[in-house]
Amino acid sequence: MQGRPGAATIPAMYRIAFDIGGTFTDFVLAAKDAPPRFLKLPTTPDDPARAVSLAEQLDTLNLERREVEQAMQTEAEALVDELSHADAFPDVVIVHDQAWHQGVIGLVASRLKERAGRPVIAMAPDPQAGGWKGSARSVPGVHIRDALARLDTLYPGIMTKFGGHAMAAGFSLKSEQLDAFLSKMPPTLSDFVQGHDWQQSTWTDGPLAADEITLELAEELQHVTPWGQGFPEPLFEGEFEINHARWVGEIHLKLALQLDAATTPIDAICFGYGRQHAELPHGRIRCAYRLQVNDYQDNRTVQMIITELDKPNIARAAVDLSL
Repeated sequence: MQGRPGAATIPAMYRIAFDIGGTFTDFVLAAKDAPPRFLKLPTTPDDPARAVSLAEQLDTLNLERREVEQAMQTEAEALVDELSHADAFPDVVIVHDQAWHQGVIGLVASRLKERAGRPVIAMAPDPQAGGWKGSARSVPGVHIRDALARLDTLYPGIMTKFGGHAMAAGFSLKSEQLDAFLSKMPPTLSDFVQGHDWQQSTWTDGPLAADEITLELAEELQHVTPWGQGFPEPLFEGEFEINHARWVGEIHLKLALQLDAATTPIDAICFGYGRQHAELPHGRIRCAYRLQVNDYQDNRTVQMIITELDKPNIARAAVDLSL
């Protein structure tokens, strides 16, 4: 497939090209709230300089988005830290700020949920609608969409709309209903969390042998998708020696791991590790991980995506899968 100047000048990090019916077409590459002039990068050879300019501006927007996300994450984690010193940690963590951006509240809610081990709701202003937009992320056993539905039944009018599923949901409300939401949502959710085990054990599918951590297995798992509620993506566990560790993107931990000294090192990454740790780990670690195909510069390798690192709550699921 032959490239053209417009597509070829896109920064390599995007790695995107489309060939529809044998001819190139324009394509969308930007956040949904990006200014319209950044939404189309031409693949025609007419104006390669403009393609370069738009791609560079898109890269700048992406960097700005990540800076906003990091600032919001830091502020939200500070709120969670304050809650951790309270007499009783709440059943649901609700964070909001007038200065936050609605485009990244889902990411903030997801990361806070992993840290707090509780359902998390993050909210930011919605200037166009004159209200607030919220994104909720939950934990297994707490159906967050049903909790929002209960709130809407008990107190109609607080939310203008809502939707989602067991683990993730979104909603909107008018500015004058913010206080009502903040006061009514926690007790409404209490019925959904009674008797819930907040220890949040991480159940895995057990360890893999060295000859099982392969590109072939990662590709097979990739083809079984989609994963979802009631059909989670396989999660494995194991103990590994750290062959090499370094920071990437300031807060992400990149590792080369070995089951033992005789095995080939395996690439691994733990996203966001630097948010809670100032130093690189060393020696032997225990972790929970998923397998992923890492396709970089036409070189396909297997990569471990670490979800839990050196936490005491990793347990193997006692499930007999034999036929």
